[in-house]
Amino acid sequence: MRSPYLDEDLEALQRQTLSWVAAEVVPQAPGWEREGSVPREILLQMGELGFLGLRAPASHGGLERGALWSAVFSEALASSTFGGFEVTVLVHTDMASPHLIHSGTPEQHARWLDAVIQGRVRTAIAVSEPAAGSDVAGMRTAARRDGGDWVIDGSKLFITNGISADLLIVAARTNPDDPRGLSMFLVEKDAPGLSVSRKLDKHGWLSSDTAELAFDGCRVGADALLGTEHRGFYEIMRNFQNERLVLSGMAVGASQKALELTYAWTRERRAFGGVLYDQQTIRQRLAMLQARVDAARLLLYHSGWLMERGVDATREVSELKALSCELANEVMYDCVQFHGGVGYMRESAIERMSRDARVLSIGGGATEVMLEEVSKRL
Repeated sequence: MRSPYLDEDLEALQRQTLSWVAAEVVPQAPGWEREGSVPREILLQMGELGFLGLRAPASHGGLERGALWSAVFSEALASSTFGGFEVTVLVHTDMASPHLIHSGTPEQHARWLDAVIQGRVRTAIAVSEPAAGSDVAGMRTAARRDGGDWVIDGSKLFITNGISADLLIVAARTNPDDPRGLSMFLVEKDAPGLSVSRKLDKHGWLSSDTAELAFDGCRVGADALLGTEHRGFYEIMRNFQNERLVLSGMAVGASQKALELTYAWTRERRAFGGVLYDQQTIRQRLAMLQARVDAARLLLYHSGWLMERGVDATREVSELKALSCELANEVMYDCVQFHGGVGYMRESAIERMSRDARVLSIGGGATEVMLEEVSKRL
């Protein structure tokens, strides 16, 4: 679908991503699903191609582009049909490393940023906890000063890249008297007092490693503080729009790919003296779903376009996240239905996609939270 939002550079990014995903990801990703992680070599390859630095400063080898680039990139990544691979990459590029890019000191940039952009260092964002998901202000993990160091105690849950990450962006409470008194820290994987409590067994996103992390007197230096002390809540809120944008891109891209797979299947599958696509109910239902995916894509691009121009797009992004992620689940349900028994088999891409889509309406802000954000602005 051609769009006035896409210039030649964005169309080139889209083509390059689609081509690379088809050649390098689709053939290998079934093995990553079995192993439960994406190999380091893939991120290194993506770093060489410039995929990991779309939003990073040019002074460190990035392209220094805007939010619309993240939207287009995330949508194209979703053509892989492997949500675990996609979220592994997008957590690194658009959910964790932006905190380093926006809030890091020159010294922190010098130490980490080149390696992050090149894929030599994998990042993760550690915000969610057993008792604090969408409600960030409910966080209990705390950090206190001890001499020249910080000491972190608490736990984090549902941390994507939590096992494979070399560098964690960790949120912790530093002002117990203020619900929003949080700070952000750079914590290396081998920091004393940090451990992986368990690798989580998920319904979908199987090629993404997800962990529960324990911080038991985890000691980091004073130079681990990322940004301004006690301002971490606002840093999290600022990047939430970007996180929700790329999750929506995943939803739109996966929906489009699922429909394309279903078009092909229903035009080949013979039944009742013809093919399934001959059935008016099926082709009209697919046509309506396609219309809604096309509309969601336009809102995706428009939201990224607004963000690039410094406009407060909280309403648009919240609408987008609620709309596109609920739509993805609806698309997957019908695509499985139209595939029949094949759609229920593990060897079917549509079966995997239906599992992977389910978390989209939960992660990064549940649909109900998004609708509350919208309702406040009506």
